[in-house]
Amino acid sequence: MSGVRIERLVDADRDDWLPLWLGYLEFYETDLSAEQTALTFARITDPDDVVHGAIARDDEGRAVGFVHWLTHASTWSEGPYCYLEDLFVSPEARGTGAGRSLIAHVTTWARAAACAKVYWLTQSHNATARALYDAVATDTGFVHYEIDLA
Repeated sequence: MSGVRIERLVDADRDDWLPLWLGYLEFYETDLSAEQTALTFARITDPDDVVHGAIARDDEGRAVGFVHWLTHASTWSEGPYCYLEDLFVSPEARGTGAGRSLIAHVTTWARAAACAKVYWLTQSHNATARALYDAVATDTGFVHYEIDLA
């Protein structure tokens, strides 16, 4: 792949996005209902929602990855923080620059939205992704905890 283009996710992208989304969920060994998947896609394609999305396409127009993000207020800065919630590149497109391009897309968007920073989480054993993340961002050393309220 000689290039990748990043475009805002729109309704017409659903059939291209869905297999990538299912691959992402499989990678993280997670099952979500069809209803939750539909709600997620509706949110990221609704220009009035707080969740945003973009899709990466190769030179032939094939969907090879996606990114979803949102912003929230912070007690530590005047501007909001941008949380990059989901990032996935299909296995065959890894190492092509698609992941880096998706992160750069969010970073550019966040700068335009006057965000103070972009941040994300990943699993400690996700070595392939972490090699990219180490090249484009700073590992803050924070450890993630959560309480599931479901």
